Amino acid sequence: MSIAFIGGGNMATALIAGLAATGQAIHVVDPNAEALARLAARYGVSTASAIDAQVSAASVVVLAVKPQQMKAVAAALQPALGAGALVLSIAAGIRAADLSRWLGGWDAIVRTMPNTPALIGKGITGMFALDGVSAAQRAQADAILRAVGRTVWLDSEAQIDPVTAVSGSGPAYVFYFIEALQQAAEELGLTPEQGRALALATFEGAAQLAVNADEPVSVLRERVTSKGGTTYAALSSMEADGIKQAIIRAVKAAAARGEELGRELGQ
Repeated sequence: MSIAFIGGGNMATALIAGLAATGQAIHVVDPNAEALARLAARYGVSTASAIDAQVSAASVVVLAVKPQQMKAVAAALQPALGAGALVLSIAAGIRAADLSRWLGGWDAIVRTMPNTPALIGKGITGMFALDGVSAAQRAQADAILRAVGRTVWLDSEAQIDPVTAVSGSGPAYVFYFIEALQQAAEELGLTPEQGRALALATFEGAAQLAVNADEPVSVLRERVTSKGGTTYAALSSMEADGIKQAIIRAVKAAAARGEELGRELGQ
């Protein structure tokens, strides 16, 4: 498998780092000379400032540009795509059907929605393949995204919007909750350093407990919630304020916005 990346930003860098560790040959195209020099020095990739013959020779082309740039990039890529190449998109909001149209009807496309924990190899990516993707190409796409975490294959592209809302945007929700814990710690008299240490370690430890547990997270929650105790007081306050329903509404709002963006960007 030969891989060409169009775009060398943060998510592309995370994927390149994971793949380079396996000895995979990688080519990167980006107009930013500084970014290319950094990637070449760190990961030994070949580089170019514009789509070239190495892109045409690649068995997989990863599109890692901003959504607003995708239509123009697709127009430049279309005549350069090699026969049988797989196009893998990690751009948020760009529907596979629109990308296929911009590429002149190319149907070997996998649309993905990774998240930022991929930067430390702890990501999770939702993936959807058009009918033109072969079993071998599906395996190639899976191997690329597994270099930075787990993968979840979807039966319908419509499921990408919920994935975006839950895991794509999800790290921001986690950071938001950590911020709130830190602020509460400070308002209760702890130092900022103490609040940060307590909030981060608690979140990390609880998340790992949930990952390792066989039981549902609701059972884990119940185990640390004694009737009339401190945890019970906190959770009762959250329930009274409708926190759970507020979170659910927020995730649904993110999913709706993802669907809306897909329509806007696909025009």
